[in-house]
Amino acid sequence: MSDPIRIANCSGFFGDRLSAAREMVDGGPIDVLTGDWLAELTMLILARIRAKRPGRGFASTFVTQMEEVMGTCLDRGITVVSNAGGLDPAGCAEQLAEVADRLGVSPRIAYVDGDDLLPRVAELAASGDLREFGPHSGGLGDLAALVSANAYLGCWGIVEALSAGADIVVTGRVTDAAVVCGPAAHHHGWRRDDFDALAGAVVAGHVIECSAQATGGNYSFFEEIPGIERIGFPWAEIAADGSSMIGKHDGTGGAVTLGTITSQILYEIGGPDYLGPDVIAHFDTIDLEQVATDRVRISGVRGSAPTGSVKVAMNELGGYRNDLVVALTGLDVEAKAEAALAAFWHASPNDASDFASCTTRVVRREHVDPTSNEAATAELRISVKDPDERLVGRAFSNAMVETALSSIPGMYLLSGGPSAGQPYGVYRPALVPAALVPQYAHFDGRTILVDTPSGSGPPAERPIDGPPPAPQPSGPTIPIPLGRLIGTRSGDKGGDANLGVFTRDDASYPWVVGELTVERLRDLLPEIADLPVERYLLPRLRAMNFVIRGLLEEGVAASTRSDPQAKSLGEWLRARVVEVPVDLIDS
Repeated sequence: MSDPIRIANCSGFFGDRLSAAREMVDGGPIDVLTGDWLAELTMLILARIRAKRPGRGFASTFVTQMEEVMGTCLDRGITVVSNAGGLDPAGCAEQLAEVADRLGVSPRIAYVDGDDLLPRVAELAASGDLREFGPHSGGLGDLAALVSANAYLGCWGIVEALSAGADIVVTGRVTDAAVVCGPAAHHHGWRRDDFDALAGAVVAGHVIECSAQATGGNYSFFEEIPGIERIGFPWAEIAADGSSMIGKHDGTGGAVTLGTITSQILYEIGGPDYLGPDVIAHFDTIDLEQVATDRVRISGVRGSAPTGSVKVAMNELGGYRNDLVVALTGLDVEAKAEAALAAFWHASPNDASDFASCTTRVVRREHVDPTSNEAATAELRISVKDPDERLVGRAFSNAMVETALSSIPGMYLLSGGPSAGQPYGVYRPALVPAALVPQYAHFDGRTILVDTPSGSGPPAERPIDGPPPAPQPSGPTIPIPLGRLIGTRSGDKGGDANLGVFTRDDASYPWVVGELTVERLRDLLPEIADLPVERYLLPRLRAMNFVIRGLLEEGVAASTRSDPQAKSLGEWLRARVVEVPVDLIDS
């Protein structure tokens, strides 16, 4: 049986800590250096970069990192696997080769592609093979306005590249976990039907792909995290059976605990069946064990055959938008908002109905008896969108400026002074048969065709919800913030938001399951009152996950929420005050 393989993360998004690659290479023994650069928004950003600079549709920060560590990785036998190739993995590989020439080293560089479906979307849609992701996905949109369309490929192209002898593998759009699963599958010699082992590696990859979120970053109980000013990045040591040990380099900030790992497992998921192109990982089978300081073991993960479909991330040029934020200071906030809007629309050359979309909201941030100017201030937010750039342009924002001396007292703009409209993208997820999306591994002048695994269809439907797992605690209650009892982790998946909730003791979990029903969540978070919400229970983790459909409108680039990625949604829930049994607080 092969020894475990230690795979280290050095990036969770395009813009993450630039020094992380050097820290992970120099900070302790690792076998593989990897990371994730490709959030859904990143694909849109890269499309804009590529439109201005053809051949540059990749994460340039990865190339900068490799210039720092390439020689050391070669000396120590550390393999590098990265999805930083984005929309142009071939261009990224070429840039790496130029870096290697400057450094005087000779790494064997491979790249994997086949994910780019933009030239094929019209054909795939006409044949019926490209279909909407689900009933809440918003459809396929305007295919002629797409700027990117990339299938989420799995790990087997990476496996082929490593088997051919590559030292560095650059990919386009693969699943976040594939850059971890690929090296593990290659190292241990897994077959395509080793579903339990593959599922275990997928969970490990999911845990470490967002860098420091596994080691105490964005953690509800952040005050317990030592060295939070400089949190170390995680690694996953994956065994031959797919079980793993999550850790970090000794002497670095942060912590690896049951709480930090549970929190990250809940990040940006749906139900317990985590669908991927290589395997379905069943998150309700995960077992966690704290085996030492900063060491958490993940085991027991079961997997099953993939569905036979792969997800496609499509970005459409949605049009243009403009946003204004007006200060509402002191008394009579609602009345001031009404008056400011009336003056604005009277000055504007257009009515609200002239725009494809117009959203207004009053954000109440002001304090009672404020002791500073900022503490006295609420916000009026106005956002407009339209295909016509001129309609949302300078004339729109000028209309508010014109009212500066003739509207509400204390009038000033917090942001959004006179400006032109800005383009925005709409995220359109879709599905396509996996058999129509082969991967290609390019190495040493050769191209290796890699078939996408066939599937067995969607998993059997499981109940979205269920009864509390044990009798409810009773007795006297007191009002406290819910966050004194629960941790959360929230995020975005296109236009939907996920909100994971977990407890840290067995006694609290039954009460939380009974208390946080879908209807109760709607009461506590009025923004979601009219939206479809699903709840899924994960008892092994003392956790549950809510999927809130449409909260983020058409995705992060188009959302008019002040938090367009729902990163703070869980912390809002934790701040709500509820009646909690005294016995749970005492425990």
